[in-house]
Amino acid sequence: VFVSDNVEGIDGFVRITHASDCQIAGCSDTEITTLYVQTRHQGKQIGKQLLVRAIDHCRSHGIRQPWLAVNSENVKAIDFYLANGFENVGQTHFKIQDQSYLNEILAIKLEV
Repeated sequence: VFVSDNVEGIDGFVRITHASDCQIAGCSDTEITTLYVQTRHQGKQIGKQLLVRAIDHCRSHGIRQPWLAVNSENVKAIDFYLANGFENVGQTHFKIQDQSYLNEILAIKLEV
């Protein structure tokens, strides 16, 4: 977990999970599990800085293709990741009890 904070508290964080099965050929077992920025801090490049930190971490550990899942209806997040070098590599369904939600699987190829 990498955290962005200031004197008043936490701005946001990014969480990376190793040994996470993507089920998409070519992806590593490293997932960028959560990228969260508090609403009042959005638009300040904090999300981009956290994403860069996560990617740098992956690169420094020899991880060639980290991935993430994002709800298919979250166009703003999908556009953010695509603008930052990720590609759409497939889809999956995220299940909560008896509900199923379509998710896009995005990955980035890194030179290590």
